[in-house]
This record gives sequence, structure tokens and C-alpha cells, in this order.
Amino acid sequence: MRVLFATSEAWPLLKTGGLADVAYGLPRALHEEEVDIRLVLPAHPDAVARLEAPVEHRETSLDGRPLTLVSGLLPGTGVPVWLVDDPPLFARAGNPYTTEDGVPWPDNARRYYRLSRAAAALAAGELAPEWRADVLHANDWQTALAPLFLREYPNRPASLFTIHNLAYRGLFPASTLGLLGLDTGLWQPEGLEFFGELAFIKGGLHFADAVTTVSPTYAREIQTAHFGCGLDGVLRARAANLHGIVNGIDTATWNPATDPHLAARYSEPDATAKAANRAELARHVGLADGQGPVIGFIGRLVEQKGIDLLLPALARLVEQGARFAFLGSGEPHLEAGLRTAAERHPGAVGVFLGYDEGLAHLVEAGSDLFLMPSRFEPCGLNQLYSLRYGTPPIVTPTGGLADTVIDVGVDPKAGNGFHIPHLDAAALAATVERALLHWEEDRDWRGLQARGMAGDYSWNKSAAQYVSLYQSLVNS
Repeated sequence: MRVLFATSEAWPLLKTGGLADVAYGLPRALHEEEVDIRLVLPAHPDAVARLEAPVEHRETSLDGRPLTLVSGLLPGTGVPVWLVDDPPLFARAGNPYTTEDGVPWPDNARRYYRLSRAAAALAAGELAPEWRADVLHANDWQTALAPLFLREYPNRPASLFTIHNLAYRGLFPASTLGLLGLDTGLWQPEGLEFFGELAFIKGGLHFADAVTTVSPTYAREIQTAHFGCGLDGVLRARAANLHGIVNGIDTATWNPATDPHLAARYSEPDATAKAANRAELARHVGLADGQGPVIGFIGRLVEQKGIDLLLPALARLVEQGARFAFLGSGEPHLEAGLRTAAERHPGAVGVFLGYDEGLAHLVEAGSDLFLMPSRFEPCGLNQLYSLRYGTPPIVTPTGGLADTVIDVGVDPKAGNGFHIPHLDAAALAATVERALLHWEEDRDWRGLQARGMAGDYSWNKSAAQYVSLYQSLVNS
């Protein structure tokens, strides 16, 4: 089984969010299952620098323009990688999608058109004739045109498109269709037109042989008007070929028993190790010394993540003795809100604006509870990291959060976390207070941690589901 996995980022080559973790963990698990999987992504400077040897360069061309394929290995996995080297489009450091001011690059449509064209050409054996895919697996809007382009090839490989977050649709002005030289016949709702704009994501939704998303609940949710981002009709029409497969995590990298980023390692609930990590986390983010619980948050500071619901509840929860450790970046007014909270509650609210991989591990291990009050969450990874690290998550029961976190109040024997029943600050605060009572009164707190740590969050089960789906596409 030969699979080309097309993505705009993959850890540790390039990472802005959860897609990069998936593009590392799933191909690694598939490679271990003896799938001949290869990645294709842009040749950003950091990606080229981090590629594992042997590194080779192949000069070729696509659509009459020169193109270099930089090949190597995804570090630590043995998975082959092709980097699409087109310097005018991809030789940019920093965030791959936006300028230093946080504004999308003005040529993003051309950049990801090019990536999608290269992915389709590679899958079909045009750019590297010694290898041809059985399945092209495209991910999110940045590679969503690849299934469309693949249809131009005779005896084409099968195609699969995965939605990691439907809110990011790759929207561009109507004029983009002509600027990219796309067929004018695609300017219709059954093509790429979306309420007067061009939507890259529709290339995958309409033209891939099958569509997946990253949890069964999210697969159901996005077929409704509330969660469908204007695409619910398209998704309902594809319901027979729409599958929800929960993401896994890299259990080698995210393992509290071996994690090099921790002050103390542990393989089961361990109050002493937790205290050591809590103290180290407090030192990193500026929390006061103390034995009170720490509540962690890692994520993009956007309304999707519910940070605007948490800000009004902070004063009430700090009064209850809770301390907070925030790691993330995003919308300026939410970053400012966290800075203000840290100034108002010195020693009780610690904020690190940006992203630091080592600190992310320490937040998971050093927090006593982990907060994810998301308005929607296709799958979520941090709740899985939290469970693995004995840090019960507090979540809104949406998408993958509903599929992986069981409220201990509803099922005391199987519960591994807490559900926020309503999307408002009062319900969030009340749920955190309920969780604090469990922590303070030790209501089988060790058992709650143990149930979370005992779960299987590896990619193995998910990878097996993908292999089955690949096989069904090839055989259909």
C-alpha cells in the first residue's frame, strides 16, 4: 500500500498547531504497519534545515515552471519526505501562513495551489516516476485542491481528504479562479464557489473519493448548520463517504515516564512527582509557591477555544485558591486580557505568550487540572496528553472532547474528567469549582488520574482504521 500524505506542516519540520502533530504521528504509525507512506509539504527554511539525512535534491518542473524536490526523512521515524522547493512561494521563515503582523500572505492562494498541484503530480508518478501512490491523502484547505487535480490523470490513485478544522476553509476572492487559471466550470456550488468566494476546501469535499474528520462526534456535528460553517449541505450530501476517526497521540514523545522536559518522571499517579513538576511550572510562568492546585491551558487564543469565557471567571476561581498557567498566542485582545489578568492576580495567573514545546510538556505534567472550554473541537490533542499525564481535563462535550472525556459525575467508575454543561462563564466556573472539590477532598482522585493514564491514546487503533479505509478505496 503506497500512500502520499499531503500536508502544509509536520512536526518537527514545521509546526503551528495540531495538524503538525497528526502529520507526524499518523504517518509514523502507518509506517510501522508497513504502509509505504511518504509525506509532501512545502520547503520552508526550517523544514529543510530539520530534514533527516540522506538529503537529495531533484530538479524538475511543473506546469512549465522549475521546481526542486528536496527529499529526506521525517526525523526519528524512517518516513520519507518530499519538500516542494519553490523559493518565491515557500522560502519564508516564521509562520507559514501569515506575515509577522499576523496577516495572511497575499499570495497564499498561489502558494497552496502550487502545493496541491505538486501533491497530485507526485501521487500520479509524474514528478518522481519511480514511485506512484495507491492513495493520495490530503489534509485541510492547504492541500484540498489535490484531489481535484488528481482527476486529470488517467488511471489515477484513489483520494482521501481529511478535515482537521472546518472553520479554516481557504477563502479567496472570486477573481482568484481566473488568476490561478482554474476551469471556469468550477465556479458553481458543486465546484469551488462558496457564497461568492472561492473555497479551496471544497476541492477536497467534492472531489475526494472519501472524506474523513478527526472524531465521530465532529463528523456528525459538521453536518448541522450550527457547526457546518456553511458547508453542512455539502457534507450531508457526502454522508455515505464521510468517516470520523479519532486522532491518536505520539505516546513515545508524550510519555510522563520518559519525558525529558519534566522535573520528575512518573508512570502512575504520584503526588510527589506532581508536586515537583508543579513547582517547576510555577517557576517558569511566574506563579507563587504554594500547594494549591494549578489549572493549565495550552492553545490558540481565539474564541473557538473559549478563552473569552474563562477571562470573566478568573477572579472568582482565584478566590477559591486556584492558580492558572497559560501557554499560547492569538488574537491581540485576548492576549491583552491575559496580560491584564496576570497583573491583577500576581502569582495566581501565569502567562507565556507564544509556544514552547518543552513548556507544553511541563504544563501537562505540572498542572492538576487541564481546561479546554472549546466552543467546538474537531478532535483535540491536549485532553489526550492531559489524560496520559494524570491531569484530568475539564472540557465542553463537543467533537473529540465528547468522544474521549467521560464526566466522573455521570459515570464515577469510568469517568476520567469533567464536562462543562453550558457555554458561559458561570457554567465554566461552576464546573472548575466542582473539579476543585474533587481535588481537595480526594474523592478517589488517584483513581480518576489512574483511569486517565491507563487509556490507550496511541495512533495504533486509528492507523488500523485508516489502513482499512485506504484498502476499501483502492478496491472500489
